[in-house]
Amino acid sequence: MTTIFESLKDYLQMNLDDEPKNPLHVGEVMSCWLYLTIMDESSVFLQAGLNMSTDDDVVRILQESLKQCDTQGQRFKEFMIKEGIHLPPTSEQRPFSDPEAVPLGTKLTDDEIMNGVSIKTVAAIVHCATAASQSIRNDVGSLFTHAMIEKMKFGSSLKELMRKRGWIKVPPYYYPPGKPRDKS
Repeated sequence: MTTIFESLKDYLQMNLDDEPKNPLHVGEVMSCWLYLTIMDESSVFLQAGLNMSTDDDVVRILQESLKQCDTQGQRFKEFMIKEGIHLPPTSEQRPFSDPEAVPLGTKLTDDEIMNGVSIKTVAAIVHCATAASQSIRNDVGSLFTHAMIEKMKFGSSLKELMRKRGWIKVPPYYYPPGKPRDKS
């Protein structure tokens, strides 16, 4: 049976072949454009979160995510410019402010900030998986696969903190009708 790591290795090795560089198809262009938008808009949310939290663990996660968004965003910008793709318009970056000066009625809680980061991380992972699977060019598929793996690694540390703090939102458990019950 093939493991996920073998499949991933085989997929990434395809990028090493002598594939001719056909023009990008509209789906690849849209995927790149949208992912760069996700990274830039996530950066703005993370900057706002840094302006609201004083928790050391939350600040560490926000800074790690911001660095990752900036790195991935730059990688996609360079690729898009090289391919002649117009960059999307995005929100302005946020200046640093004192978290203690933010009024309580407008300040997000650490729980809300971390759940926002979680939602944005999951959306980025899903987008990368979809874009990688729809890419014809290996370099585009590899770009998205690399970003997805980085986001998945970050997501595991995010989930660990959220679980430790009780911030994970769990839907109700499902008990199918007629399921035998444990008599313990």
